[in-house]
Amino acid sequence: NSGVVCLLRPLLLDVVPSIRQTTALALGRLADYDVELAEAIVKAGILPQLICSLPEENRYYKKTAAFVLRAIAKHSPQLAQAIVQCGGLEMLVICLEDFDPGVKEGASWAFGYIARHSPELSQAVVDAGAVPLLVLCIQEPEIAVKRIAASTLSDISKHSPELAQTVVDAGAIAYLAQMIPNPDAKLKRQVLSALSQIAKHSVDLAELVVEAEIFPVVLTCLKDSDEYVKKNGATLIREIAKHTPELSQLIVNSGGVAAVVDCIGSSRGTVRLPGIMTLGYVAAHSEDLSMAVIVSKGIPPLCACLIEEHEDHIKAAAAWALGQIGRHTAEHARHVAVANVLPTLLDIFVDTQSSEDLKTKASRPKALKNILQKCTYLPALEPLLHEAPPSIMKHIIGQFSKVLPHDSKARRLFVTTGGLKKVQEISAEPGSLLQEYINTINNCYPEEIVR
Repeated sequence: NSGVVCLLRPLLLDVVPSIRQTTALALGRLADYDVELAEAIVKAGILPQLICSLPEENRYYKKTAAFVLRAIAKHSPQLAQAIVQCGGLEMLVICLEDFDPGVKEGASWAFGYIARHSPELSQAVVDAGAVPLLVLCIQEPEIAVKRIAASTLSDISKHSPELAQTVVDAGAIAYLAQMIPNPDAKLKRQVLSALSQIAKHSVDLAELVVEAEIFPVVLTCLKDSDEYVKKNGATLIREIAKHTPELSQLIVNSGGVAAVVDCIGSSRGTVRLPGIMTLGYVAAHSEDLSMAVIVSKGIPPLCACLIEEHEDHIKAAAAWALGQIGRHTAEHARHVAVANVLPTLLDIFVDTQSSEDLKTKASRPKALKNILQKCTYLPALEPLLHEAPPSIMKHIIGQFSKVLPHDSKARRLFVTTGGLKKVQEISAEPGSLLQEYINTINNCYPEEIVR
């Protein structure tokens, strides 16, 4: 407010190096504070002055200049674009080539803040030639430089398959994969994140990540004491599992499903989410893969998530995953039904406080319907007869109408438990599918019993 920015500007060209450096630091701290100050500094025309003499400056000034660019770029795509337009990327590339690790770190950081905003800004970073230099940075001995370079590669890769491909072409995957066992938790987080952002785009990219022999070493991350390492490790496995049955099978063969099941069981909250999704994706591909999830005891922790978690999106994911497991055959549905999941899914559907997303995932179109349409295990269906709303009821009655005509023991039980009585109380539209199901059931019994 008192016009400091205009007073600082000429000091960037002072003959004394320490004054230039301290001035840049003051501008960086102002810009870092909020978006309006960053905009004021850009409007004052300071960027060209900041970088005009950069190649000749000492490492302290370079580090500070990179901090100013990062502080401005972080606020918005528009401010990051202003840095691109005034030639900031070329200057940052010069900093990445510097011998001083602190300068490299500062430049990597600034590139990351520019690239994360949009595919266009990320492309500008690639076009400036930053990617091969970032891949060199992840090979540096300094852990801080490795961390921030891995994070920036993650920010570049996330936007599109083409951008991820440029990171792959620079040879990043092999170096990233080698760092998975590194003891530094913050580095591991960034490495796993970068590999996830590469693998998520396509089958080909996921296969390249797998070929770097990340299995079984990535499974150790699921037992890590750091929550983010766990989460990012599970996310990486999820991004690979989702593409093809073959990639899912590879995860199963390396013990990945059992490790994910353990991870869900030993975690709470959002850390569970990528693991839950992984089990759903694996189970969705085929009957055999779904059975692999069942054999690895995947159903109990998913049920636990339905009951224990308070966040709707986590419950919704667990409901979806259970639906993927149960939808293949009567045997798959029976495994899910025996775990007493159906009443919980029904409660969620009936509970009007549940979010819409949760209701649709747990309800008719998805989980409950998927399982019900395959479930011939009547003891699990029986309790639902007494509390299901009409939209769900027709699926339950439909399953009874399939099984009862061929199973005399089930017919007897259906009378003694009051199921048949309940069926008589249901009012169905004449000629509707529900009415047909009810008629089929009634036709299994002598008329006086039905009466």
